[in-house]
Amino acid sequence: MLKPIGFFIVLSMALFSVSCSRNDTDETAKDKEEITAMSKARGKAFTEGDAAAIAIHFTEDAYLMAPDKPASQGRIAVQSYYQSIFDEYRAVLESHYDEVEVSGKLAYGRGFAKVILFPKAGGDSLVSTAKYLNILKKQSDGSWKTTHDVWNSN
Repeated sequence: MLKPIGFFIVLSMALFSVSCSRNDTDETAKDKEEITAMSKARGKAFTEGDAAAIAIHFTEDAYLMAPDKPASQGRIAVQSYYQSIFDEYRAVLESHYDEVEVSGKLAYGRGFAKVILFPKAGGDSLVSTAKYLNILKKQSDGSWKTTHDVWNSN
């Protein structure tokens, strides 16, 4: 049988544990919302043809691993990659995460994308669908940035 002080200690620890797990769950849900919002902002920038607005959502040393191309590293390389697309095409992107998981200051998002490219010089549009994986890191200001962007076509 627990003495009153022992009961108080056990009760306090239980309440603290529940409180911490609720705060962790609330924080994780908030992080997932922020990651999803960032992904939507990247998608909007893609459809607007704004390479700089895409690149701002990547860390300075991020990796972009596009299909059939060597990996590119750095925010400037990310911007250059997308600018090369926008120089030739008007683009439309439909994209969403199927899964987002957060563990501390790291997270990943797994998703689906459909890209339609309309050649600026005229001609038939190009359509592709892909699956992708983003690895993200929480920054010192609390924002989430992509550290690795990997995809391949379906």
